[in-house]
Amino acid sequence: MELLQQNVAAAGRVIMDVIQAEWEPLSHWELDQRLDRAVEEMIEADLVAQVQEQMNSAQQEDSSADQTHTPKHSEPKQPVQESALQRSHATEVMEANPTVQYVTNFLQSSNMGFSKNRMSGRARLSMSHTVLLSLTLLSKRVSYRSVSSSFHLEKGNIHRIFFSFCDQVIAQQNRIIQWPTGQEALQNLLPFSSWHSRSEGLEERGLPRVLGVLGDTRIPIRLPSGKPDNETDAPDAKRPKSEVHPDSWLNLELVCNSNGRFIYCHISKGSESDRGKTLTERLQKHPEMVPPGACLIAGVGHPLTEQILTPFSTGRSPQENLYNRALGNHLGRFNQAVADLKERFQKLRYLDMGNFERAKTVVLTACVLHNVFLDMGDVTKGLIEKSAVEDVEELNQDAAGVKMRETVANLLYSSLEEGTL
Repeated sequence: MELLQQNVAAAGRVIMDVIQAEWEPLSHWELDQRLDRAVEEMIEADLVAQVQEQMNSAQQEDSSADQTHTPKHSEPKQPVQESALQRSHATEVMEANPTVQYVTNFLQSSNMGFSKNRMSGRARLSMSHTVLLSLTLLSKRVSYRSVSSSFHLEKGNIHRIFFSFCDQVIAQQNRIIQWPTGQEALQNLLPFSSWHSRSEGLEERGLPRVLGVLGDTRIPIRLPSGKPDNETDAPDAKRPKSEVHPDSWLNLELVCNSNGRFIYCHISKGSESDRGKTLTERLQKHPEMVPPGACLIAGVGHPLTEQILTPFSTGRSPQENLYNRALGNHLGRFNQAVADLKERFQKLRYLDMGNFERAKTVVLTACVLHNVFLDMGDVTKGLIEKSAVEDVEELNQDAAGVKMRETVANLLYSSLEEGTL
């Protein structure tokens, strides 16, 4: 009986080891081994079929010319044929998709740690296939399972390849999402109002030009599992059904310039809304970031400062209404940039991941690539989502900001009365 119990216990441990090996995350070494094996099988099957077809065709031609010919002489050439076919396959992917080619060249030229043909640590997966796989996951709302089927790779490997790609793209963040300075900043300035005819005269009197537009948007994510109710002031049990848990989205804060290019990006948890606080503090320490006679435009709820102008929460006079109208045109440009971002990278419509750092990585990758595609000349226009008007209070108003806003509102209205609008 004791021997039987020992055997049962041993069998139980074996079963648990199998289950654990199946469900626990694989080590880096195991993932590399499985990835290489999967890619080898995919390439081998493709090459064997092509080589076999070529050999059969050659044998038929040779047999008609000389019945005594043997195919032994062609065997040493197979490794050369395989290498050529692999290179041809990668070239076809790049030529068929200019976007894949552009991003591949971008990563190869900007990341010295990258192999010119393959991802680092991916001995047999070409760079072009890695880019195609990753852009597929970003641009479409598809699962790892469906992509795994298309690329003949395991889901665990798909996950690792994708986030390795994201890390390499994010490494270029400071070079691609860059705050303009000097002459570049001056060249990107826009008139405060697009419908006044004598902007120079008004600018001399104090009407600023616009460097960029500050705003934010929400990126829905999966609520982390097992999150305790007491982490927020209002437990889930007492939370109204219409109220969404704050950690079920990310706050994506951006500044876009006149071309819809992102020059600033900040990502935070839904429960840690920033609303421009980080950028405001940065501008206070480095006021030279905004050229003299220029400002940023932001929506209601963002800090009102001398360098960041926001709308009046409710227009109570002709001056305020006219001022809000001018700001509305700039805020519309920001909304279009966000719509373009979400249209191109549809994965941002809902990130099925409850891990904040991974979700942040995906969002930041999309923002960097947004600028990369603009550099490429690839423009995608998204439909601006109609959102409900929020009753947001004006917060963090400093005296200089209030005075600046009143000055601008009065200048716009006086120009209207003078007939210069």
